[in-house]
Order: sequence, then structure tokens, then C-alpha cells
Amino acid sequence: MLLKDKNIVLCVSGGIAVYKSIEILRLLMKVGAFVKVIMTENASKFVPPLTFEVLSNQVVCTDLFNCTQDGSVSHISWAEAADAVIVAPATANIIAKLAMGIADDALSTFMLAVTSVKIICPAMNTHMYENRAVQRNIDNLEQDGFKVVEPGAGELACGTTGPGRLAEPQQILDRLEFYLYKKDLLGKKVMVTAGPTIEPLDPVRYITNHSSGKMGYAIAKEAACRGADVTLITGPVNCKVPFNVKTVCVNTADQMADAVFKDFDESHIVIKVAAVADFKPELVADHKIKKEKTDLIINLTKNRDILLEIGKRKKNQFIVGFAAETRELKINARSKLLKKNLDIIVGNIVGKSDSGFSADTNRVTFFFKDGVDEVLPLMDKTDVAVCLIDRIIEKAFV
Repeated sequence: MLLKDKNIVLCVSGGIAVYKSIEILRLLMKVGAFVKVIMTENASKFVPPLTFEVLSNQVVCTDLFNCTQDGSVSHISWAEAADAVIVAPATANIIAKLAMGIADDALSTFMLAVTSVKIICPAMNTHMYENRAVQRNIDNLEQDGFKVVEPGAGELACGTTGPGRLAEPQQILDRLEFYLYKKDLLGKKVMVTAGPTIEPLDPVRYITNHSSGKMGYAIAKEAACRGADVTLITGPVNCKVPFNVKTVCVNTADQMADAVFKDFDESHIVIKVAAVADFKPELVADHKIKKEKTDLIINLTKNRDILLEIGKRKKNQFIVGFAAETRELKINARSKLLKKNLDIIVGNIVGKSDSGFSADTNRVTFFFKDGVDEVLPLMDKTDVAVCLIDRIIEKAFV
């Protein structure tokens, strides 16, 4: 929802990566942003302006002397209205122009008038990108307040291999969100745990659960976007690590416990989302257990209760726990909140296709230590993360 109704100007300069700019535009439109496009003459040779006009429902600016319907000059009125500007791809030529303050076309002239967030996304041949002059220009842009999304590395259209590929569209969108967020957690250290833990039976098999890590990763991203110094302690999941988040990867409950206890004293906020295994095999076989055994009895022993332990160690930290239940949510969640000395516990009933493990959406209730409950409707996990961070700030720092 952060980008909904925001005025974003997408500036497209001439390079083979122009095709990725189409995807950037599509993603921006999908989240509700109001997007206008400026193209250089060279960019129009790769993709016609009509493509961007159809997708944005707006006239594309390609001429320095284009005027809007009210008679104002496009590059000035657009600059004044912009909440953010993305230059993607940013060629060596446009980077040099912006670094030197040259204004000889619609795009470069527009950029001189912009006072909002300016994001530069370089894309070019590896040797061009590594050229000292280009790197010097990029450094100068950063010193002038531009935000640079570093290119990826790999095989390029020109046949070389190395850095120079335009960053992926979703990564660029993530950076845009990061730079637009209010930084109301600046100076705070936040620890988030996410995903499942796995407890080995033998070198092949293990005990685990259905946690996907989506909720924990969404919370880590939200906290980082708000300026927090975030450490994400994660079990094995298939989630993209959020920008500006320190990640500690673990497998077992013991490994997660060690990682949590190591950083706990330095943390201001701890959000325990991970579905930590309550039990582990008493003995782990050195070799694969063969299926010829008709009866197999596995003795389990309890893992350390990480949340209970940090509740005991708590000083000034604000601690949030999660309770995934199959019944009696309020009774079980409030019991856990009290027993483990928590400030908030987020409870939900698992087992439904639209909520809980693996789903992109969740239906949760916030239980606060003052006795208040807040029931949230079904919503995307990213929106749950926004609501949770809002409540933490209200309770901990307001």
C-alpha cells in the first residue's frame, strides 16, 4: 500500500535492458502507483514509446518541448509532482550527464529539476561499468544524494560476463519502497526469527513443520524499511532476503537458540515468528535408517524453549511471540503471553488454505499484555507486518 497513488516517474535511457523497464512499469502499476515515463531518443529505438503509453495510460515524454494539456512544461511540472524518480536502465552516457549537470534532452533536463528521491539503476557492458570514469560519475551521483541500485553480474547481451546487468525489477521496486518509508525505527535494533527448524533423525531424514518463513521475512523487511538495524535468524526457507537485513541461517532449534541468545542483550525489539521444533530425536543415527525395520520407535526429547528463556532474561526489550493454534486460540495465546513474559502475542488458527503456513495471506489476532485484543481481517502477510510494526511502535515508543 506504500506506493498506492504515489507519483513515480520512470526514466528510460537507451540500452538493451529497456525490456526490463517494461516490467518495472508493470509492477508499479500493479501496486497502484501513478506512473509517467520519460524516454531518450535512443531508448525509443529499442522499444517504441507506444508500449509504455499503453501500459501506463499516459503520454510518454520524449521531447524537451512537450507541453502538458494545461500549457505547463512537462519536465518541470512532472518534476514538481514526483514522489520519486527511477532511471532504469541508466546508461554510461546518462550517468555522465547527470553527474556533470548536463541538460540537453527531456530526461537530463527533467532530472535537474527533481527534488524528490532519485534512484539510478546502471546497466551496461562490464568493461564500461568498471571504467574509472563511470565509477567516478556514480560516486559523484551518490555524493549528490542519488540512490544507486547496483547492477547484477552474469552473462550480458554483448557476450561478456560480469557486473553490468540491470537489477531485477522486483529488487528495484523493493529499493524504491525502502527509500520512501518513514524511518520511525531509526536507531533501533530488531531481531526477527523466521521459518521452521529441522531436527535430524539420520543423515537423510529429519523432523520439521510446514512454516514457509513468509511472515517472518515480511516483518524483517518492514522493520528494515523503517530504518531499524535488523537481524533475521532463519531456518531453511525459499524466501528472498530483504534489502538491508543481516541474515543468520540455522537448521536446528539449538542453533537458533544460540543465535538468539548471542544478540538478545543488544536488541531493542525481538519478534519470534519462527516455528521452532518443540522436540528432537534423543539419538541421531550415524547412517541411514533402513526400511527393513518393521517397527521403529523414536524417542524424543524437549528442545530449549527460546521464547521462555528470553522472557526470563528480558530487561528493557520489547518481545513479540507468535502462537499457531488449531483450537482455543485466545486461551492458549494468552496463557503463552503470560507464561513467557511477552508484550504482544500474535495468534492465528492454522490449517486453512488462506491463512497460516505457506499461504500469502493470514488472519491473526493481536493479544496485548494489557488485556486488549485486536482482531485483524484476512490480509496479505505484508500488510500484517505493517500493522504489527505500527502496534509495536505505539506500545514501545509512544
